Amino acid sequence: MIKVDLTGCKSFFEASGPDFAAAASAHRVLSEKTGQGADFTGWLELPRLIKRTELKGIIAAANKIRSRSKALVVVGIGGSYLGARGAIELLRPIQRADSPHVYFVGNGLSGDYINGIIEQLGDDDFDVNVISKSGTTLEPALSFRVFRALLEKKYGSNAKRHIFATTDANRGVLHDMAVAEGWERFVIPDDVGGRYSVLSAVGLLPMAVAGIDVAAIIDHAIEFFQAMDLRSPENPAWQYAAARQHLYSRGYGIELLACYEPSFRFMAEWWKQLYGESEGKNGIGIFPASLEYTADLHSMGQYVQDGPRNMFETVVSFSEPLTKYSVPFRMGDPDKLNYLAGRDFSDVCSVAREAVKAAHISGGVPNIVVSAPRRDEYGFTELVCFFELACGISGYMSGVNPFNQPGVEAYKKNMFKMLGKPE
Repeated sequence: MIKVDLTGCKSFFEASGPDFAAAASAHRVLSEKTGQGADFTGWLELPRLIKRTELKGIIAAANKIRSRSKALVVVGIGGSYLGARGAIELLRPIQRADSPHVYFVGNGLSGDYINGIIEQLGDDDFDVNVISKSGTTLEPALSFRVFRALLEKKYGSNAKRHIFATTDANRGVLHDMAVAEGWERFVIPDDVGGRYSVLSAVGLLPMAVAGIDVAAIIDHAIEFFQAMDLRSPENPAWQYAAARQHLYSRGYGIELLACYEPSFRFMAEWWKQLYGESEGKNGIGIFPASLEYTADLHSMGQYVQDGPRNMFETVVSFSEPLTKYSVPFRMGDPDKLNYLAGRDFSDVCSVAREAVKAAHISGGVPNIVVSAPRRDEYGFTELVCFFELACGISGYMSGVNPFNQPGVEAYKKNMFKMLGKPE
């Protein structure tokens, strides 16, 4: 089970410490659906809903894709792709021979990137999973037009069998196209925002195609949400939410999410959207940033150690490694590393992690540690559920609606106007 260690930031707290009572109150508002944006808290029940509705269909569709294609092209942006990409890169960082390669497009406007994906596909059989609640977001809509045309060129009238649409249940451009063309459809629930949708078909279908056990993920998510409904300061979601809000009140306005696993990179990208879009409004909010340790210690370490004292760290660690690899012994010790011979890389990394923590704390950077189980389906599930729950609690503690994103539309209006989109 997820654990939160606050010992690395206690010296930065005021005497009263974090307000766990406020976190408990915010959790109550969230669970009882009495706060702002309550209409978008369906993610709390999403694992149960998916298990009794679409899960079997998602797994069946994934098996169909795995049996006939060498690639799946996922078209989406923001919450429509970050969770799935984070899961796949965390749990399947090395492509397995028996699984299709999963490509992600629609998250930008680079023609070079599109051409690169097309070149990698070559003549391989592939399917497309287009993900959008409305179907009108420009980046994925343009990419889908491109890859739909490629499917039609390759498969002719059978192209529609290779398109899977994850969209609104009843309305929208993509929904209407899917119904008209007969594409297989999955639902983005009305009461679940994109950044909270990873445990719906949005994330589960690409994950299942990559060979991830999505049934186990859903079962564990149900168990985890039940376990987190605790009325005690030991609830890790309360600890994390209360600590970060307390630090924010003391002038620490930047949160650095760090992890010592390179495969965590896109989980950090998912986390940045989750917290940035949920809390950054009304002129307030902790700025979410991420670093990859130990690599970024050699590029950003100086800034973290000696830069402005307005940031705190949240370090994600896994309780045990998936594999072992020991430092080899070398005759003559030419590189002077035999003092580490026989020690496992995970052990060396643990020492590095503690050394970094001590250095940063002494340099004035508060440190929160979030410990997850192994880097597997269970660890992934706990991280997703934990961060989602803590985000809702933290948002309510700060006084904002954590489930809307009014500022996102500003650039879209300007862009469509400049592109000459008809009214």
